[in-house]
Amino acid sequence: MTSNEKEGVCYPQPVTLEDRVAIAQNFVDSFGYSLPLFVDHVTNAADEVYAGWPERLYVIDEEGRIAYKGAPGPFGYEPDEVEAWFAERCAE
Repeated sequence: MTSNEKEGVCYPQPVTLEDRVAIAQNFVDSFGYSLPLFVDHVTNAADEVYAGWPERLYVIDEEGRIAYKGAPGPFGYEPDEVEAWFAERCAE
Protein backbone atom coordinates (compact mmCIF):
# COMPACT_ATOMS: atom_id res chain seq x y z
CA MET A 1 0.00 0.00 0.00
CA THR A 2 1.51 3.31 -1.08
CA SER A 3 0.51 5.15 2.11
CA ASN A 4 2.31 2.52 4.21
CA GLU A 5 5.43 2.92 2.11
CA LYS A 6 5.32 6.71 2.61
CA GLU A 7 4.98 6.22 6.37
CA GLY A 8 7.76 3.62 6.48
CA VAL A 9 5.54 0.89 7.88
CA CYS A 10 6.26 -1.92 5.43
CA TYR A 11 7.65 -5.06 7.02
CA PRO A 12 8.47 -8.55 5.80
CA GLN A 13 5.82 -11.13 6.72
CA PRO A 14 6.58 -12.17 10.33
CA VAL A 15 7.27 -15.86 10.87
CA THR A 16 7.61 -15.89 14.67
CA LEU A 17 5.75 -14.35 17.57
CA GLU A 18 8.89 -12.36 18.35
CA ASP A 19 8.76 -10.88 14.82
CA ARG A 20 5.15 -9.82 15.36
CA VAL A 21 5.91 -8.31 18.76
CA ALA A 22 8.85 -6.36 17.29
CA ILE A 23 6.64 -4.95 14.51
CA ALA A 24 3.95 -4.00 17.03
CA GLN A 25 6.54 -2.33 19.28
CA ASN A 26 7.92 -0.40 16.32
CA PHE A 27 4.39 0.81 15.54
CA VAL A 28 3.82 1.89 19.16
CA ASP A 29 7.17 3.69 19.31
CA SER A 30 6.87 5.33 15.88
CA PHE A 31 3.32 6.62 16.26
CA GLY A 32 3.05 7.18 20.01
CA TYR A 33 0.22 4.64 20.23
CA SER A 34 -0.91 4.58 23.84
CA LEU A 35 -3.73 2.01 23.85
CA PRO A 36 -3.09 -1.56 24.98
CA LEU A 37 -2.28 -3.76 22.02
CA PHE A 38 -2.81 -7.51 21.59
CA VAL A 39 -0.49 -9.39 19.26
CA ASP A 40 -1.91 -12.62 17.89
CA HIS A 41 0.34 -15.69 17.78
CA VAL A 42 1.64 -16.64 14.33
CA THR A 43 -0.89 -19.48 14.33
CA ASN A 44 -3.56 -16.72 14.17
CA ALA A 45 -5.68 -18.26 16.94
CA ALA A 46 -7.44 -14.96 17.79
CA ASP A 47 -8.04 -14.26 14.12
CA GLU A 48 -9.71 -17.65 13.79
CA VAL A 49 -12.00 -16.99 16.78
CA TYR A 50 -12.92 -13.36 16.04
CA ALA A 51 -12.85 -13.57 12.25
CA GLY A 52 -11.20 -10.18 11.94
CA TRP A 53 -11.15 -10.22 8.15
CA PRO A 54 -10.86 -7.70 6.83
CA GLU A 55 -8.85 -6.28 9.69
CA ARG A 56 -10.77 -4.72 12.56
CA LEU A 57 -10.12 -3.14 15.92
CA TYR A 58 -11.67 -5.02 18.83
CA VAL A 59 -11.84 -4.37 22.56
CA ILE A 60 -12.35 -7.45 24.70
CA ASP A 61 -13.75 -6.68 28.17
CA GLU A 62 -12.82 -8.23 31.50
CA GLU A 63 -15.45 -10.95 30.99
CA GLY A 64 -13.91 -11.98 27.67
CA ARG A 65 -16.75 -10.47 25.63
CA ILE A 66 -16.43 -8.18 22.63
CA ALA A 67 -17.08 -4.70 24.01
CA TYR A 68 -16.15 -2.78 20.86
CA LYS A 69 -16.01 -3.96 17.26
CA GLY A 70 -14.73 -1.45 14.73
CA ALA A 71 -15.53 -1.18 11.06
CA PRO A 72 -13.50 -3.19 8.54
CA GLY A 73 -10.01 -1.84 8.01
CA PRO A 74 -7.72 -0.53 7.09
CA PHE A 75 -9.84 2.49 6.21
CA GLY A 76 -12.49 1.70 8.83
CA TYR A 77 -9.98 1.96 11.67
CA GLU A 78 -11.06 4.55 14.19
CA PRO A 79 -8.46 4.49 16.98
CA ASP A 80 -10.08 7.62 18.43
CA GLU A 81 -13.27 5.60 19.02
CA VAL A 82 -11.28 2.95 20.87
CA GLU A 83 -9.50 5.61 22.92
CA ALA A 84 -12.86 7.22 23.76
CA TRP A 85 -14.21 3.82 24.81
CA PHE A 86 -11.27 3.35 27.18
CA ALA A 87 -11.55 6.92 28.51
CA GLU A 88 -15.24 6.46 29.26
CA ARG A 89 -14.66 3.05 30.82
CA CYS A 90 -11.82 4.28 33.01
CA ALA A 91 -13.86 7.28 34.16
CA GLU A 92 -16.54 4.98 35.64
